[in-house]
Amino acid sequence: MSERPASGPRRPSKGERTRARILDSATELFSRSGFNAVSLRDIAAHAGLTHAGLLHHFPGKDSLLIEVLERRDRIDAQSVFPGIAHPGTPEPGPRERLRRLIGLVARNSATPGLVALYTKLSAEATDPGHPAHHYFKERYRVLREEVTVLVTALRAEAGAAAEGDPAVVAGQVLALMDGLQTQWLLEPEAVAMEELVRDFLRRLGLDPDGGAGRPGVSG
Repeated sequence: MSERPASGPRRPSKGERTRARILDSATELFSRSGFNAVSLRDIAAHAGLTHAGLLHHFPGKDSLLIEVLERRDRIDAQSVFPGIAHPGTPEPGPRERLRRLIGLVARNSATPGLVALYTKLSAEATDPGHPAHHYFKERYRVLREEVTVLVTALRAEAGAAAEGDPAVVAGQVLALMDGLQTQWLLEPEAVAMEELVRDFLRRLGLDPDGGAGRPGVSG
């Protein structure tokens, strides 16, 4: 009796493929024109669907926006913090996670539309009535926690004492990354985001290529 062929990855269903197409279209249009300037009919037309067909998968633009943001974060988490995306998944070592975090900065340099979308929405979402308010509030809470754990792990791995509360350092790193994105959007040729983040980390004693140690000492 012949052996059954090993089963490969599950193929997405037609509905899943349609949802993915809608999300791709929404991401492109939101990034290009902004959230408020894009209608559900625009997204449906771009995805090759009717307005009713899109509503079958997403009840409104607010829910579609949140799914666009969450999908991007899931992709990022799978790289830097896989334990968030898939609880129980082994995570790479702290120095490798730091390199991957910096890698996101480099990747963002190639996606100005999406960076602009996040920057604009995060500012708008400070309004408690904004549809993405809870999303961004929770996103920053999780990021602060994860980067705090990462800073603590880097220091422990190096076996050297370092100044500063890890939670404060985490807040500083995230603030730097967000602030640089705004400056880069205004004048890309004048702001080398990745190099500036690397320099800041080295000044904190968190060299992605040489371990952790005393602030101001780079490897």
